[in-house]
Parts: sequence; structure tokens; C-alpha cells
Amino acid sequence: MALDFFRNAFEENHSKTAVVWCGSSYSYKWVLEHWKYLVEELEENGVKTGDIVAVVGDYSPYYIALLFSLIELQTIIVPFVSGDVTFEQKLGISEAKYTLRFDQDNKLVIDRTESKSNHPYFEELRKAGTSGLVLFTSGTSGVPKGAVHNFSLLLKKFTTKRKSLRTINFLMFDHWGGLNTLFHTLANGGEVLTLEDRKPHTVCKFIEERRVELLPTSPTFLNFMVLSEAYKQYDLSSLKIISYGSEPMPESLLQRLNKIFPGIKLQQTYGLIELGVLRSKSKDDGSLWVKLGGDGFETRVVNGILEIKSESAMLGYLNAKSPFTADGWFITGDEVLVDGDYFKVLGRKSEIINVGGEKVYPAEVESVIRDLSNVLEVVVFGKKNPFTGMMVVAQIRLNREESHRDFKKRLKQHCKLNLKPYMIPAKIIISDEEQFGARAKKIRSNFS
Repeated sequence: MALDFFRNAFEENHSKTAVVWCGSSYSYKWVLEHWKYLVEELEENGVKTGDIVAVVGDYSPYYIALLFSLIELQTIIVPFVSGDVTFEQKLGISEAKYTLRFDQDNKLVIDRTESKSNHPYFEELRKAGTSGLVLFTSGTSGVPKGAVHNFSLLLKKFTTKRKSLRTINFLMFDHWGGLNTLFHTLANGGEVLTLEDRKPHTVCKFIEERRVELLPTSPTFLNFMVLSEAYKQYDLSSLKIISYGSEPMPESLLQRLNKIFPGIKLQQTYGLIELGVLRSKSKDDGSLWVKLGGDGFETRVVNGILEIKSESAMLGYLNAKSPFTADGWFITGDEVLVDGDYFKVLGRKSEIINVGGEKVYPAEVESVIRDLSNVLEVVVFGKKNPFTGMMVVAQIRLNREESHRDFKKRLKQHCKLNLKPYMIPAKIIISDEEQFGARAKKIRSNFS
């Protein structure tokens, strides 16, 4: 059983640091003791097997211990981050019976709702006698979808011992990428290194101070780190791997990162809220071609779209129809190219811009534009056009003041030299509006 594996790992590493939070270190012994204590406190407050429990938190040692106590009680856990503007909407969809959080004194606060959680997927988990996990999609294409998982199946992969590096838990508490990093680190006796904020200078300073070896992050954050030149002001020599995922990596940015960090492995990752994180292997540090799969995963391509079958796939959505084929393959919606065992992800099919019958991939155009000096951020999207069906629009945030007229002239010349005619933006918008959210990820849907 996965939970027994974690308990044994905590006992074996009892004197080692498990979590570094707000400058303080917490041992595996501390986390294990609080895990046991919180099981008792939850039971005393009426929380029982099969209850839907919303947890509003972060990667503090208190919340980490709480996660394990809720898994032991075989509850169905719905993680949230503080300040989520869609919290009430998602809470309603999840049918959570309890909302849990720690106050400023780290005392557990338990609020009860009037929800009755009778969804068939919840009943399936209760009958199986296992804990569950509900993760929400971003809701960029409408109402957020709640993906229901058998938590035991997700945790099973961590029972295979692997090497653990000193790792920043960069991705968020309600994101499987972040939880995947958390469980991997703890399963292998590593240290969970938590951030107070995700600004480039804060992160680079933290890497220097804590001798961080692995930075799992997003291309958007890496772009800001490069443009801010924060990496020049701190000693990042401890870094062995920078892994990137959650959105397409612009090829131009990847090449810049290779030049800046020649001794650091750049590794592309691929994961989905509905399936978990697949093992990945980039063709090389400068390549966007990646081999995907690993134990429990199978891949295939149908009509140019990547499909994946996984032992740890979600049961389904709480509030949307099934995205699985009749034979159990998940349709990712990602259009890909194939070269033997390697894939190159071109982008979401729903984001492709059709200009007079020609396909335009936003990430490809963004990569070219980002190569132009003075570009801080760029998002490319499509708008309806009476002549070509769609036209390409680029919204750009400048790094410093420049005449808009002069910049647009430079941009048009740059695009003519580096893009096919139908890919060149027909409309250019220069704006001070930020194009990313709290997750350091581009929010393309805000513009399309």
C-alpha cells in the first residue's frame, strides 16, 4: 500500500529535513507526528471515510501533514490555493462537506457545509475503500471541470525508489505537477523547498541560499528570469536540472537558455490534470522533441492528436462528459509531430489559427516575435476575418518605453524575414496588460 510506503520512508528518514518553509526546517519525524495527531483531530471533529474535504492551503509542513492524514482517513480531497477567485464555484461543483485551513497560529479550522456528495464517482471511491483527489482544470474555455482521481493509483508510482534532488516546489498546491513534485521528494527522503513568492530575484536568491539542484517551472517564468537578468546576480551553480512544462516552450527561449546555462540539463515535462505526469526524455537539451511514457502509460497518435492510456487516469469529470475513447484512451487535444519514439507538441487543437486553410500555431509565431529586442511578453491568437476566415493577432508587452510606431515597423520587418506570409500578424496590439497569472503561466484565453 502506497501510504505504508510513505510512513516507512518518513520513519527511515526521521532525523532528516523534510520541509523548508519560511526559513525554518521541519524533520520527517515532525511531519509524521503531526500526521498522526491530525488524524485524531479530524476524527474528533466528525470527518470520516468517504467525506469530500476541501483544503485551502500551500506547501507548509502543516498542510503536508494534513494531506497524509486525510489520505489515511480515505477522504476525497479537493486542494485549493488561497485567493482563488473561482473558489466558490469550484467548491459547489466538488460538493465538499468540509473546508479545512490553518489559521495564522497554525490551528486547524474546520468549516462544515450543507453539501451532499452523492456523485457516482464518489460512490465508486467509497465502495473501493480508497482516498480520492479532485483537481480542477483552469476553466479557460468555460466552467472549470472537476477531474476525479483514485488517489491510491496516483500514489502507486512513488513506491519505486528514485533519486531525489534538492527541489523547489514551484508549481501550485492545487496543481498535480506541484503535488507530483511534493510526493516524489518525500518518497525519496528529499527536502521540499518552499517559496515565499515566485518572482525571478526571489527564486534565484533562494537557489543560491539553499543550493537548489532542481527547478521545475514554466516557460513564462524562465522568460522573465532571462529578461530580468536575475540569474546574473546570484550563484546558481548548484542547479543540475531545469524542467519545464504546463505550456509550450518557445524554441527561441530554449536556445537562449542553452547558451545561458550550458552546464544545466533542460528537461521538458508533460502532464495532464486528467492523467498525471508522464516520464519524459528530451532528445537533447536544445530540442523540443520528447519521448513520453513510462510505467503505466501508453501513447498513440490519431489524426495528428496525441492520445494516452494510463493506469492512473481519472475516473471522469464531475461536470462534463467523458474525454475517453470507447477503448479507454484519453484524447489530449494536443496536435503533435512524430519522429520514431519522439513527439513534438505543436499546441492545442483548439488554439490553432486557420488562415485561408493554412494552420498557424501560436507558439511558433510567439517564438519568432520573442527573438525581437524589447519584447517582454507576447501572446498570439486568432480573430475572425471575412476574407481569410481567421487572422493572426499579436498582443505585446514591451520591456521598456519605445515608440509604438517604431516598434511595429521593426516587428513587421522581423516577421517578414522569419515567418511565412500567412503567419505574420495582421494586427499588432501593444499593451501594458500582464499576460500571465499567479501560476507563472500564460493565460491565452484572456485574449482570444
